[in-house]
Amino acid sequence: MSEKIKIIFLGTSDAIPSAKRNHPSFLLVYEGENILVDCGEGTQRQFRKAGLNPCKLTRMLITHWHADHILGIPGLIKTLALSGYNKTLYVYGPRGTRFLMEALLKLFAVQKNFKIEIKEVSGKFFENNDFYLEAESMTHGTSCNAYTFVKKGRIRIDKAKLRKFKIKEGPHLKSLKEGKNIEYNGKTYSAKNLVFKTEDKKISFALDTSVNLKLNKFVRNSDAFVCEASYLDELKELAKKHQHLTSRQAAEISKKAKVKKLFLVHISQRYEKNSERILSEAKKVFKNSVIPQDLDIVEI
Repeated sequence: MSEKIKIIFLGTSDAIPSAKRNHPSFLLVYEGENILVDCGEGTQRQFRKAGLNPCKLTRMLITHWHADHILGIPGLIKTLALSGYNKTLYVYGPRGTRFLMEALLKLFAVQKNFKIEIKEVSGKFFENNDFYLEAESMTHGTSCNAYTFVKKGRIRIDKAKLRKFKIKEGPHLKSLKEGKNIEYNGKTYSAKNLVFKTEDKKISFALDTSVNLKLNKFVRNSDAFVCEASYLDELKELAKKHQHLTSRQAAEISKKAKVKKLFLVHISQRYEKNSERILSEAKKVFKNSVIPQDLDIVEI
């Protein structure tokens, strides 16, 4: 399996969708995991447009319960039920998620025939041998989380050095991966000279929030930072009132947090015909900024 992390931008608009941008929704794909971050209205249709099978979904991360971020959930759950989905769907969100999720499904009379496990999360809330997930509370006038996905670095054997020292495949290589020195053909070889560790890969999502000190720390050193940019900085007072970020503020956070690449999303429909202004403003502060389009795919 590929070890690349794939981000599929299913929806990149703000509260009002445009002709080109659907409500917020992002799919992170890594090996057997398909993690949906928010599920705005129309998300399951975006799955179809992208040629994706919703039945591969494993987890859902809800940033907060404003309508533009969650109205796609009932339809998606119904589609899964009608399509033979047979896994447990893990749903994570901020405080209040359990009550609101159950109320939403009841309101739309969604009949599900599979298990949904709902958890209200903060801090590190899931971890296995390959990756972990973290949540941090944001400031948006309602319970709201930002999320990070971190693929753990791995111990790798330097195959070039194996060839140099004429060390062949065998059970001794397992010891090297565990950091243990080995003996081979009467010689002792140090593990630190034969192995190296790949770096962690970090993907961060902050989809609705105002400027806050926790965000800088939380997204620090992200390889990819998917961040809302609802307004130009000329409307920063309006952004402050509605507890959103301007494109300049998103760029300033990225620069201070030393992220590698900033993806500007949650673009207001008012910039439908001139989104390049959003991008231009961000790039003046943080050059490695882009505005993805709906259904764009990037690999990290």
